[in-house]
Amino acid sequence: MQTKKKSLIESITNTVIGFIIALTVQLIIYPIMNIEVRISQNLIITSVFTIVSIARGYLIRRVFNKWD
Repeated sequence: MQTKKKSLIESITNTVIGFIIALTVQLIIYPIMNIEVRISQNLIITSVFTIVSIARGYLIRRVFNKWD
């Protein structure tokens, strides 16, 4: 069984990698779609989704660990 601390670390690690990928993809896709977003706005958008993703990943992991 995974501890709460390890669940959080796993979720953060997974999400940091996702953050980098999402930011890179957005920097490529937004100009292609003619969506004008400054880099500061892009960082805010990506950060909000990152925080939500960390919480989601942590909660899902805890639920599944409870079932073990």
